[in-house]
Amino acid sequence: MSAALPGESCERAGGIMSAEVAEQPAVLRRILRDGTAGIREVAAAIAAREPRFVLLTARGTSDHAALYAKYLLEIRCGLPCGLASMSTTTAYGAKPDLTDVLVIGVSQWGGSPDLVASTWAAREAGATTLAVTNNPDSALTAVAEFHIDVLAGPERALPATKSYTASLLSLYLFAEALGGRDGAAAGDLPDLAQRVLARTGEVRTLASRYRFAERMVIISRGYGYPTAKEAALKLMETCYIPALSYSGADLLHGPLAMVDNISPVIAIVPEGKGGEALQAVLARLRARGADLFVVGSQAEVEAASAGFVLPTDGVPEELQPILQILPLQLLAHEVAIARGQDPDAPRTMAKTPETD
Repeated sequence: MSAALPGESCERAGGIMSAEVAEQPAVLRRILRDGTAGIREVAAAIAAREPRFVLLTARGTSDHAALYAKYLLEIRCGLPCGLASMSTTTAYGAKPDLTDVLVIGVSQWGGSPDLVASTWAAREAGATTLAVTNNPDSALTAVAEFHIDVLAGPERALPATKSYTASLLSLYLFAEALGGRDGAAAGDLPDLAQRVLARTGEVRTLASRYRFAERMVIISRGYGYPTAKEAALKLMETCYIPALSYSGADLLHGPLAMVDNISPVIAIVPEGKGGEALQAVLARLRARGADLFVVGSQAEVEAASAGFVLPTDGVPEELQPILQILPLQLLAHEVAIARGQDPDAPRTMAKTPETD
């Protein structure tokens, strides 16, 4: 059984989710130790085909991992990318020419019928297909030409946690290898993740601030934007709080009008160009008296009304999302518990091979 966070057991409400959150440093170490060589082999085989474009297909949490991969592949590898609309082939029967296109399907279970069908259709249309899953025996793995196992191990809680960060690290290592780099910058991540997750009590105190929140807004820029989307999903599925995620740039195009001093705004502020691009938005939020919670550096947290300082000094911006999501997973768990809900079993949800 997984080890729960300090002071918790798997028997209490949310105990399974907390145990899987706590497992993430070990999962990251496993990928670096046991997964890197295989990822490099896959990347080398795909690089030899010289893909001209990348299409990413996914649902739910895996869709946010795919969005992270889009940033990586465009910025680090110079490959234009798009997020595929699976219904164009599965519902409308479109038959695009995907010659020299790399199609990457990201999925925890690898069993979503539309994801499997669209990946098979892409392969028939001439694409090179890659499945990135936590299940090497999945239907998606069977129809894809290449596979990367993210090595997260069985995930029993309904909200995906360790499979998400495992997917991020695996996709990072793949993009680095595709670009001819060794990905060595990821070596410190397991220890840094352990440091973040040791601060559960700090997050629990912060969670009491949002126990009665009726709505939340989560924003970021650049590599942090997928983190904003994933954090919003975790808050919605575990706490039932309507959580809206935006790129900071998009927030200024209308949605800023709904921000007040009651509904919390969570800002993920990367150290790097994404954080620099977010500064004008943060200034506007402070001017409106927003209830602002920042996940970022010491300086950014001090400028806000609340926050969580990340140990990202010297961590490349493209790796920071793997740390950024950790306190937000903890926050979703703790807010759910404070509201009398069980984050292990959100209402209306079921974990099956057909969903992600």
